[in-house]
Amino acid sequence: MKKLVIALLFLPSLAFAQPTVIKAARLFDGTSDAVIQNAVIVVDGKRIASVGANAAIPPNARVIDLGDATLLPGFIDAHVHLTEQAGDNWYLDFFNEVMRQPAEEALLATTFARKTIDAGFTTVRNVGARDYVDVGLRNAVNNGWVVGPRMFVSVYPIGATGGHADGSPIPPARGVQPQGPMQGVCNGVGECREAVRYQIKYGADVIKFMPSGGVLSLADPVDAPELSQEEMNAIVEEAHHWGRKVAAHCHGDAAARMAVQAGADSIEHGSFMRPETLAMMRERGTYLVPTLLAGDWVMRSIDKFPAPIAAKGRAAVAARSDMFRNALKGGVKIAFGTDSAVSPHGMNALEFALMTGLGMSPAAALRSATSSAAALLGIDDRVGSLAPGKLADIIAVPGNPLVDIHQTEHVFFVMKEGQVVKNSK
Repeated sequence: MKKLVIALLFLPSLAFAQPTVIKAARLFDGTSDAVIQNAVIVVDGKRIASVGANAAIPPNARVIDLGDATLLPGFIDAHVHLTEQAGDNWYLDFFNEVMRQPAEEALLATTFARKTIDAGFTTVRNVGARDYVDVGLRNAVNNGWVVGPRMFVSVYPIGATGGHADGSPIPPARGVQPQGPMQGVCNGVGECREAVRYQIKYGADVIKFMPSGGVLSLADPVDAPELSQEEMNAIVEEAHHWGRKVAAHCHGDAAARMAVQAGADSIEHGSFMRPETLAMMRERGTYLVPTLLAGDWVMRSIDKFPAPIAAKGRAAVAARSDMFRNALKGGVKIAFGTDSAVSPHGMNALEFALMTGLGMSPAAALRSATSSAAALLGIDDRVGSLAPGKLADIIAVPGNPLVDIHQTEHVFFVMKEGQVVKNSK
């Protein structure tokens, strides 16, 4: 018995840890339309113990008083690419993509991860990466080797030969080998199932596939379906069999409709979707991840791109605003996503003002990056709202973001799972 008591004295235990109390003028819990005044959150270990107005403060607590600020759940970005980032020169980016070693990409990705969490995004869904750099970064964050957001990764996106998931049309004479199901490129139902299984084998938490063309690719039209209905059905069914959700990259309406019929959990981008397709999404509970920031950022320097890409970019951005307004009007579920990498990492919060500028209320925009995004990712039992028992992912912004949504661009306090990552105050 004496040995047991001595041993217990040297065991680290959350039961003996000092609780942390965070105070601020206001709190937005991720589920409501309003803020709570005189907010107090008590954190015990990794989780929230209590939350509310003037909640009781334990006598032995460490108190962090953030003053005239608003506490929010850690933001969630459901569409990022943390392993890359576009620069000012498309042609140089193309060269770097070919010439950088995976280890270089991994080291660079750690800087993007840090910028993202410092911006208040404590969870991200990384929907596409090469060379398993996303898997390595996720594991490094989970192991505490680097500081970054909680990551859900898709490994290679899945699509057809010549489509948006395939490589650029580099002439075969240059020695570039064709890609196959291991790299997400598939043709026919069998290969599409195989591609899903390969991504899961090598670490995918979620499956990303490409039913339509993309903007920032040379070979494919932006709005054309690139997979058959049978291929889409196989991809979604196989992913769901393995307990993985499915994100469908779609700009075109026809491809989006096919992906919704196949059972995709979310449509990414959705630029050209029509009201009829949006109505189908509402009926089936399919989420829209609009990524408005990607189009906004591309248009800031559209002339730097090759002519085929510039033309697709202009068309997609011209259509996306009406699509987003129709989605709001039609009651489609919307989850926050930026496609960061097209825009610089750490600027994710610019998406909020774009959403409200197209008619979304500030509270709804904030919920899209908290409780709604958590529900899409299937993690709303752990994060996405400030409530007892949830993981202590807590951020703070100056003032009141329901009055000025741009305050989300000035996150000065970040806590992830009870650990303070940033406190510039």
